[in-house]
Amino acid sequence: MKSKFLKTIISFFGLLVLLFFLLLTWAHFTTLQPPEFQEEQVVCPDNTPEIEKDAKIKVISWNLQYLAGKTYVFYYDLPDGSGPDERPSTEEIKKTAAEVARVIQDEKPDIILFQEIDDGAKKTDYEDQLAKLLKLLPKDFKCHTSTFYWKADFIPHPHIMGSVGMKLSTISKYKIKSASRHALPTIPDDILKKQFNFKRAILEARLPVKEQKDFVVLNTHLDAFAQGSNTMEMQVKKIHGLLTKLTQEKVLWVIGGDFNLLPADFDIHNIHPSQQSYYNPKSEISILFDSFSSAATKEDLNGPNKEKFFTTVPNNPSISRLDKTIDYLFYSDTLRLANYRVRQEDTQKISDHLPLVGEFEIK
Repeated sequence: MKSKFLKTIISFFGLLVLLFFLLLTWAHFTTLQPPEFQEEQVVCPDNTPEIEKDAKIKVISWNLQYLAGKTYVFYYDLPDGSGPDERPSTEEIKKTAAEVARVIQDEKPDIILFQEIDDGAKKTDYEDQLAKLLKLLPKDFKCHTSTFYWKADFIPHPHIMGSVGMKLSTISKYKIKSASRHALPTIPDDILKKQFNFKRAILEARLPVKEQKDFVVLNTHLDAFAQGSNTMEMQVKKIHGLLTKLTQEKVLWVIGGDFNLLPADFDIHNIHPSQQSYYNPKSEISILFDSFSSAATKEDLNGPNKEKFFTTVPNNPSISRLDKTIDYLFYSDTLRLANYRVRQEDTQKISDHLPLVGEFEIK
């Protein structure tokens, strides 16, 4: 009798182990599993012009929050996960896309770095949002490349329960000759949850310059909910290593994106108490400020006029205004910064992030 009971227990646990490995296998093959490095597809006509050797290049970096606009408080927007909204309406997505196009048409940049572009996600009608935006942008934006950093056929989360797809997209008026994806370290988690989590990345695009080395444009979006781990430190170190390598090659480079980190030396008590738990008192981004040039300097970001460099308005009812900088543009010493600003005046109802506008001259 005891032997039969023991066999039953062993069979039961064996079945549980088998079910777990079947679930793990399914998760692995239906979610994004990128290598450390991979080439990415570039869409670019052969007759696209190259950058002139003495050109002034205007770059916009903008987290578009999957074209959701600013009329929602999503479940993840509040520290306790109690935000009431799960997705934007189809009408709001359409209206927001038109507003993004308006700003781009007005700014007339040469290169655009978008973060949080949805493609194939249930919450945004399974639409390729890059294709949607390209139809609205001027026709001289002929070249683009993208990389996914969140993609799954099905996420078993009560607020999702469907597919996800989110990517970085870089768009250019100038020729892009190649693109590649550099994987960033991921948040530590159990082996099953890790399959469904974000796989953050740096998207590198190389643009040829006449009689010069390449202009390398880097686009990134770091983790947002990595508290209690060294993930942000490791992600910044990966970026630092890549920028150091490019600097040694003496190429022209710019990196832009949503770093989800406060500026170096910024007093964390200057932000709303509900937001302070997301950040460390000493920002992990400090090593980038110590090693490279930022379009907004540490003095800018900590000085009496720091508000004009704020880049985000959280979807949190207790915060009614711009409150911090977490998006940045860094650039190589082979470039000269001609102008930089955060377009705040007419963009605060388009996304929870604002567009960064930098103009660079080739030395």
